[in-house]
Amino acid sequence: MTQPTLHTADILYTGMGSPIRDGGVVVSGQTIAAAGPLAELRQNYPQARQLPPRRVISPPPVNAHTHLDMSLYEFQSLPYFRWIPEVVIAGRAQRGLEGARAGLEAVRASGAAGMGDIVWDAGVMEWLLQESEVSGVAYWEVLDPNPATALVTFDKARELVAGWRKLERPGGLRLGLSPHATHTVSYKLHRLLAEYSVGEGLPMQIHVLEHPSEAELFATGAGPLAESFLASMRRTGTELSIAEVIGREPAPGLSAISYLAELGVLKARPTLIHMVNATPEDVRVVAQAGCPVVTCPRSNRNLHCGTFPWQQFAAAGVEVALGTDSVASGETLNIHDEVRAAWAIYPGLDPRLVVRAAVKGGTRVTGGRVPFIRRGEAWSETYLWPEE
Repeated sequence: MTQPTLHTADILYTGMGSPIRDGGVVVSGQTIAAAGPLAELRQNYPQARQLPPRRVISPPPVNAHTHLDMSLYEFQSLPYFRWIPEVVIAGRAQRGLEGARAGLEAVRASGAAGMGDIVWDAGVMEWLLQESEVSGVAYWEVLDPNPATALVTFDKARELVAGWRKLERPGGLRLGLSPHATHTVSYKLHRLLAEYSVGEGLPMQIHVLEHPSEAELFATGAGPLAESFLASMRRTGTELSIAEVIGREPAPGLSAISYLAELGVLKARPTLIHMVNATPEDVRVVAQAGCPVVTCPRSNRNLHCGTFPWQQFAAAGVEVALGTDSVASGETLNIHDEVRAAWAIYPGLDPRLVVRAAVKGGTRVTGGRVPFIRRGEAWSETYLWPEE
């Protein structure tokens, strides 16, 4: 008879409840015999051969926010309002299928159980829906700040989505929508996309409150992000004011979240990306609306955005997930790198919250299913997270 083995870890997450400290899993052959607190397992399975401790035993994490088609970009750390024009827009020629292929391979090699990818190129979307072996959601990114062209842009997005839905397949990526950000999509288009997403059952992701200057944009209509955004519009021949884009005058009491709530966008329960500069009132509104949030700690740090108020969101009961963002801001697409960075950036945060966010939070955002580590289930070596 094969001697059972006892895998031990500082953090054990079975996929159920909350992660526990000092846990373990007893494996007999390739089957889980027991999982739980280490002291109990040692007492109940004294014959088990104990293996060296790990930091985490858990189902694999999910990379809930990526930009695969930017994987040929060079990493650059700049303030967000400079990074957009100087890196993202300036490097558009590097976006496309070649980058997406490299990015998908990096996500797969990292051991991520799923992903949520923002897709900018139609050819990339078709390829991902047909070929990706990583499950999750591929969100079609929509940008158009001009209310006058909102209906035209919406009709084009709807036409593309109708065709792409035929490419969805079991075990592959589902189709979603991503109105890019609160200020790069007009108020009219935000409403149209949110209503359409609800009607079609399409998941949504929106970039919100990434940098402090976004709060300034809604409060005053000014600041570095507003100036950078309006200048980029002028370069395309479009003269717009912030008031024209958002359909009302900026005001001190207006935030990006209260704006989306006024438009009815939060009724679609979109996943809100970043939320670094959320106020306590924003957190309350997001919790009440039932919207999950994805944080990207390395990208937030590298783009000088501030620190996501993780504890506030957790206390309010908001589902938090973890993502890497693009290699241009997040350095790598390895979700385990992001977990380790989060532990370092949030030394006062219970590390178990990070593990749960990467697994349960990411799975809920991308619509997957967390495997359970429990008696009678098959054991997988993927449950042993890499140490570095």
